[in-house]
Amino acid sequence: MSKTILHIDASARRVGSATRELSEKIVQHLDAQRIIRRDLATPLPLLTEDWINANFTPADQRDSAQLDLLALSDELVAELQDADTIVIGLPIYNFSVPAAFKAWIDLVARAGVTFAYTENGPKGLLEGKRAILAIASGGTAVDSEIDFATGYARHVLGFIGIHDVEVIAADRMALDPEATLQKARDAVAQLAA
Repeated sequence: MSKTILHIDASARRVGSATRELSEKIVQHLDAQRIIRRDLATPLPLLTEDWINANFTPADQRDSAQLDLLALSDELVAELQDADTIVIGLPIYNFSVPAAFKAWIDLVARAGVTFAYTENGPKGLLEGKRAILAIASGGTAVDSEIDFATGYARHVLGFIGIHDVEVIAADRMALDPEATLQKARDAVAQLAA
């Protein structure tokens, strides 16, 4: 049993979303003591020059305006830090991740906070966590040469230290939606808790 799950939904669709259904089933299957929910259908702000300047100002030198600019990012990072398992409902939009998910990544991938630069290259600071991605697509096969979402999600999670990444795929749903979704539901039931 996971102690704390961070449940992120990246689908713009609040109703009728395969990734929302699957990510919810994963969370229920894992039976956590605590669930933190983050719905990216409620838009996150994009990075701005002011935000970047605040982020690269040493923490002890930030003024109140800079602290305000970083407050949401700090909250998102704290959610990641608190979680043992991260469950992400991630649709493939136009061969890649939704813009909302990219905005979340931009707000949580912070040098000195979730990763550090070392002599041997970047090192993720969020080690020892598990991530489960519920990925759905209309026509793109997961891990195919035209899937720029799954590899990116694995890479960026690894970049911040989360290397234990499992994928539950409901891909190419346009061909046979019910059979594809049922296969993904069956995979959820087989997940190790």
